[in-house]
Amino acid sequence: MELNPLEQALHAARARVMADVAAADVAEADVVSLVEDAVTHRRWWLEQWPEGAEFVAGLVAQDVQDALLERYGRWPLCPACSPEAEPHALDVEPELGPDPHWVCTKAAVAVAPVGALGEVLRR
Repeated sequence: MELNPLEQALHAARARVMADVAAADVAEADVVSLVEDAVTHRRWWLEQWPEGAEFVAGLVAQDVQDALLERYGRWPLCPACSPEAEPHALDVEPELGPDPHWVCTKAAVAVAPVGALGEVLRR
């Protein structure tokens, strides 16, 4: 059974955000549920605006980040700044655009594409 393009975009977004959640060692069951909730919410959004398929990964990442902030605190913490700096979260940029990246706004640097945070955290 072949998935339609909207479902493909949602599955890809889920996979990218889950890769970042797993890389940051926060892939507990309740956090995975937050990812699933974000994907469900964005499914409705994508049905209303199919042209936004290339934006959905960044939106799911932002949704999960917001949900984690409410429950646990900032995520993901910036690995680009010195350990002596005050801990701060990365942001997703562009907020609504293709090719979303985790960025440190304090250092003005792109840290990793959404879905590839593990490559930076393993260094």
